[in-house]
Amino acid sequence: MNAWVELLRLPALFTVPGDALAGAAAAGARPTPRTLAAIASSLCLYEAGMALNDWADREEDAVDRPHRPLPSGRIRPAAALAAAGGLTVAGLALASTAGRRPLAVAGALATTVWSYDLVLKRTPAGPVAMAAARALDLLLGGAAANGDIRRALPSALALGTHILAVTTVSRHETQGGSPWAPLSGLATTAALAWSITRDDPARDRHPARDRHLGRNRHPVWGRHLAQDRQPARDRHPAQAWKQVPDRQPGRAAATAANLVSLRGALAAVYAATAARPLFHAALNPSPQLTQRAVGGGIRAMIPLQAALAARSGAPVTALLTAALAPAARRFGRKVSMT
Repeated sequence: MNAWVELLRLPALFTVPGDALAGAAAAGARPTPRTLAAIASSLCLYEAGMALNDWADREEDAVDRPHRPLPSGRIRPAAALAAAGGLTVAGLALASTAGRRPLAVAGALATTVWSYDLVLKRTPAGPVAMAAARALDLLLGGAAANGDIRRALPSALALGTHILAVTTVSRHETQGGSPWAPLSGLATTAALAWSITRDDPARDRHPARDRHLGRNRHPVWGRHLAQDRQPARDRHPAQAWKQVPDRQPGRAAATAANLVSLRGALAAVYAATAARPLFHAALNPSPQLTQRAVGGGIRAMIPLQAALAARSGAPVTALLTAALAPAARRFGRKVSMT
């Protein structure tokens, strides 16, 4: 059992649910039971990638990491490959319960995962493929919640950019390298933390279309406006498409200010979690410090996902996602995430 926990890197699973939750928030939808199906699908596909990764690296690990489950003989390579295949099938089956569109996104995600582990990992396209996989995982949450996937693209791009930087650093975690990879990771972290504090560029991209579809929502909580719940026959024609004015402007302003504060705090936690080990690795790019930088980048995904949800106007989702961070840190001390 310990060997499988190590092979699948179970502490890293805490970084997965936030993808679907942030995707649903960014797409302008609330989490639904279909979101749970997307999370379960993501977990299966993530673990499939972990098992397949060690199967593909078994010969390299025999030299650089002989303690890993496959080169040490604690798990047979055939068992790891079978687990990767079974988890992939399970992930696609779970996505199909959420609908055709989530299944299509999950299919693209599974294809990206297998392509990365078997072909692209050792090519210049490797980090880009890994970034695309994580971005697709976020879009899976938006698709499962029946949200507007196009509105989730900025959040998917932000998460993918972070993973691109982490994957670039991870290429040097076994033998060390130059300080340029962690330095570029520091720059990426700073840029993402700053961009998160700005308004979501997708929120008001198509106001006319949203009015036509009856999707006017409160700018903070994402709730339908009062006139969308009121029957059309009871509304004055001149007010049919007008937004009902806020009867408590002071309270709404305070709520908006609290949301901005939450978003800023989560962005700061993200920056601190990722930047400190990257800075140490830049000063001394040894294998040990580089591995710590990669682990910090993985853990930093949780506050990043929470900050993206807060930017999309979903504070409850943001807080639920952020609550996964302590567990990831605690179990990450017992089993390596890299």
